[in-house]
Amino acid sequence: MPILMIVLLFGVMYFMMIRPQQKRRREAEQMQSTLGPGAEVVTIGGLYGHVVSVDDETVTLEVAPGVHNRYARPAIARVVSGATPQDAPAAEKVVDEADVKD
Repeated sequence: MPILMIVLLFGVMYFMMIRPQQKRRREAEQMQSTLGPGAEVVTIGGLYGHVVSVDDETVTLEVAPGVHNRYARPAIARVVSGATPQDAPAAEKVVDEADVKD
């Protein structure tokens, strides 16, 4: 009976912890292997940038016009779908409206 409980406990641990972690790691590796120039990404540190070039171990990001940073491939947390450059003019528009009200 105690051996059955131990086996059952390991089975539950496998399906609740180990298997989902393996799936997340597999998805992250697939995302990092399919990176290409032009993709907008976020690093594990929260830095947004556009991929300029990719090689076997590193990814070069353009974080501002003319500013390029190199990162290790595992440092890329996710690919951002839907670029956010349209958000910046909206923020400027709010500032302009505030200036007009004064």
